[in-house]
Amino acid sequence: MPDETPHEAPRRSSSRLTHRGRVTLIVAGILAAAAAAVAVPLMLPEDDGGRPDTVTVPEGWRSGQVYAAVDKALELPAGTTEKAVPKAHLKLPGEADGNPEGYLFPATYPVDDKSTPQSLLSYMVNTATQKFGGSRPAAGADRAAVNSYQTITVASIVQAEADNGEDMGKVARVIYNRIEQGMPLQMDSTINYALDRSTLDTSAKDTELDNPYNTYARKGLPPSPIGNPGEAALKAAVEPTRGDWLYFVTVKPGDTRFTADYAEQRRNVAEFNKIQEERKKSG
Repeated sequence: MPDETPHEAPRRSSSRLTHRGRVTLIVAGILAAAAAAVAVPLMLPEDDGGRPDTVTVPEGWRSGQVYAAVDKALELPAGTTEKAVPKAHLKLPGEADGNPEGYLFPATYPVDDKSTPQSLLSYMVNTATQKFGGSRPAAGADRAAVNSYQTITVASIVQAEADNGEDMGKVARVIYNRIEQGMPLQMDSTINYALDRSTLDTSAKDTELDNPYNTYARKGLPPSPIGNPGEAALKAAVEPTRGDWLYFVTVKPGDTRFTADYAEQRRNVAEFNKIQEERKKSG
């Protein structure tokens, strides 16, 4: 969670937004994105020969999880698909610098005897390119506007941070408001990505991490998406909810509180920490 003082205790990430005029981010093609996206656990139906005939990429999965799923589906040694990325000649935007994170589109893909890591990765990236195709920020967008690649990065943070679909637009607005005000994003999800973990607790030591994905220490967006976002997160990144929020915290599942008032945010964080401590004591 964004915070302007050192951490006193672990806390859940937050983002806040201040509405200063409409952030015009009409990115062509993105609103129709992810029609085939899914948000379900990996399911690998098996054919009569025992080999999976599909591989499913859930919304929000990181590239490493996708690589592992492809290895499993194709019955290959762990690490094979990741090693195949440079050989796949994926059609990625230049900003990606060969990293397919954010472009392994969430969907269910067919697997057959001719499938290879390269063919499946290309299928995922080509699907993303088609869904996101030709996206550009609208002319005249204000100073919080982002380009197409950065929009996918915002969507990936929204996917990781939002507790439910209803809150995604608010989380996106927090991101844009903080960028507009020159504030660090302070998103725990980006630190989790840097450390290849998933947790609700971020310590003061974590926020000192020397890493480009540490959005507590560095202003602006991280250098790449932090996962592969789905349709709702993409829409939220393009059409953030109107609001002046600069802070949020998920106090408990289904209860994410957004505010522009720092004192209120501190009270919400204190409540979150209290609930976390009670949960730990109860085992």
